[in-house]
Amino acid sequence: MIKTLLYFFVAMVVLFALDSVNINQIFKKNKVFQARLFYFLIVLALTHIISKMILEFSNLF
Repeated sequence: MIKTLLYFFVAMVVLFALDSVNINQIFKKNKVFQARLFYFLIVLALTHIISKMILEFSNLF
């Protein structure tokens, strides 16, 4: 249960942080699906990495 809440909280923080990045400049025009997919995968990857780091760090104490 704690893991799920942690993943949800971290995902919200990652979404909030990535909202400030303008990724539209990276992609070609009319490539909306690819841009959204890239954004989604970045959110998933960062959420996983940060959550694992927090869980590992909490296991030290």
